[in-house]
This record gives sequence, C-alpha cells and structure tokens, in this order.
Amino acid sequence: MPNRRKLNIAMVGYGFMGRAHSNAFHQAGHFFDLPFELGLKVICGRNKEKLQQTATQWGWEQTATDWQSVVGRPDIDIVDICTPNSLHAPIAIAAACADKIVMCEKPLANSVEQAERMAEAARGVPTLVWFNYRRVPAVRLAHQLISEGRIGDVFHYRGFYLQSWGRSPNDPGAWRFHPEEAGSGASGDLLSHSLDLATWLNGPVRRLCSSVHTFYPGRKVDDAVILLAEFSNGSIATFEASRFATGNQNRNAFEVNGSQGSLAFNLEEMNHLQFSDFSDESALQGFRKILVTGLGHAYVDHVWPPGHVIGYEHTFIFTLVDFLNALSSGNRFHPDFSDALATQRLLEAVAESGSRRLWVDVDHAETTTKAGSQR
Repeated sequence: MPNRRKLNIAMVGYGFMGRAHSNAFHQAGHFFDLPFELGLKVICGRNKEKLQQTATQWGWEQTATDWQSVVGRPDIDIVDICTPNSLHAPIAIAAACADKIVMCEKPLANSVEQAERMAEAARGVPTLVWFNYRRVPAVRLAHQLISEGRIGDVFHYRGFYLQSWGRSPNDPGAWRFHPEEAGSGASGDLLSHSLDLATWLNGPVRRLCSSVHTFYPGRKVDDAVILLAEFSNGSIATFEASRFATGNQNRNAFEVNGSQGSLAFNLEEMNHLQFSDFSDESALQGFRKILVTGLGHAYVDHVWPPGHVIGYEHTFIFTLVDFLNALSSGNRFHPDFSDALATQRLLEAVAESGSRRLWVDVDHAETTTKAGSQR
C-alpha cells in the first residue's frame, strides 16, 4: 500500500505484554494490508540491561529509562502502555494531553477515579484497551450468533477465568501481588477479561453480589473472586476468577444458555466454539464443536488455509489491525477507554460487594472518547 502515513510507537514496559505487543506490531503487516506503516521507535523501562535485550530482540530503534521524556516527543504518534497497573493513569494522561494515540493494557487503572481521569483526558484522542479476547474468532462467532438471535432470549451466562500459578508463585515479589502496583489480584487481572466479554456479548450488568478471598498467607491482593450478577436483559450470571484453580493453566471460558440454543467457549481450546441449536430434532440436540478456522469465520482468511489453527498471539494482531482500520476510516474502536471505564466500575462494585457482603447496584455513568476521525 503506497504512500502510507507512518505511525511511530513508544512502548512503556517490556515484560510479558511487551513481547505480545511487539510481536503484534511486527506481524500485523505480514498478514494484513495495513492503512499505516508502523515504526517501533522507542521502548521504555527501568532495567537498562533487560531493556536493551528486549529492544535488540524485537527491533526497537531506541531505549529510554524515563517515560516522561518520551511521551511528549514530536516524533511519537502512539504511546503503548504495558506497565504495572499503577502507572497506567499518569502515562496515559500525559500521552493524551500531548495529543498522542494511547493504547493501554487492562485493567485500565487501579480505581474508578483514575479511570475517569484517563477517559476524560483522552476525550480528544483515539484509544485502545487490550481486551484481546474479543478478537478470538470463536468469540466473534459467539457474538454474531447472539446478535442474530440464534440462541433466543438469554437466560444464563456463566463466565470463569481459572489459573493456578498464584498458589506457588515463582517470584514472590512479582508486582501483581503488591496492591500499590497491581491494585487488585485475580479480580483485576482475570475477572476484568470475563466482565469485558460478558458485557460485550450479553449487555450491561445491573447488580451483583461477590465473595472475594485471599488464600496465600500475608498476601494483600485477592487470590479468588466469585460473584452472582443480574443483567439488564433479565438474564442471571455467575462468574469465578481464581489463581488457585489447580490444574487450570489459562482457562478463560463462558457458557450462554438461551431460549433457542446455547454457546460455550474455552480459551484452552481457542479454535473451537460449542453450539447447541434447540431447533434440531430431539435425537440430534446437544452441543456440537465448530472449528472456527474456515470460510466465513473472522480474520482467518488473512492467516492460514482453512482448518489450520491459530494461536494466542493472533488475538493481539487482530486487535491492532481492527484499531488501525478504525483509525483510518474514522470509526470508533471498541474496546476504548470508555468501555474499559465501564469494566472498572464493575470491578469497583465487585470489591464493594465483597467488603460489605451485600448486593450492589452498578453505576453506568458514561464517558465517551473520540473516534479516530476526530484526531
């Protein structure tokens, strides 16, 4: 695609998510015709040695140890934030005030107050929040089937995100266990994904009741959370997020039961969606497993031939591609800071309910960020 505008990226952070984002920045143009050229201009971090290793491995042009010296630079167009959660707000606000495109890892912030300030500062710039599981082809198909009414009126939604690494962490000093950096534990890290998917698939949550628990002695963030919820459409839900679910590596899953059918998904089998159609004759009713890497499925015509499975890394690639296309066309991208603020309000309600041991109504106040055309 000739004469494409180049967007130079500054990425703050270089850990697990830094690798996932760097890979997406490199690979997106190998699978899709992008409306922009991407330049990996500068990567920021505190450890000079690790920072340089990452920059060399992933092809970043420059390194910096002070993010404040980078986000306002005139040669930077995009600021991508994949730091511990406590730094999301100051970096995002500074970048938005410098009129940069802002990308941010989830959860958006450590509190609703921080998230509101971020969304307010970003009203005039395009934003992206890396709730990447919306871009799994199986999840896209689930959204399509629900939107088309294929499962009818929704009765039940079950969402759970289960891991087991928290029971014996390799690094007891990891930032995810410190509330001043992470804000919360399993709720912000895992439940935020489940809630984002649930509200995208099934609409707003009206009220909820939660139980939040910490198992590890002396730990100050939650290890597990369970909640009941009611959606505005009248359906009811259960959610569970845990880092102590022994035997589960990364089980991000949901099941939706409706008047005309049901859907089920598990990230550990990410190339499949289970679908049950109640219009089938009685002898044939039940879940059937659909391989979502064929004709008519989202994104896969840009990747491999039908039936050739894709991986976790593609969810970041697809997220980035959709964002760049929205930016080019002037359409609003989802999820943006406004969407992530709504999820932050849900997380606050979960924490309040767990503390008070009561049902809590959810605040649905809205903050709107601008689409790409308004930059």
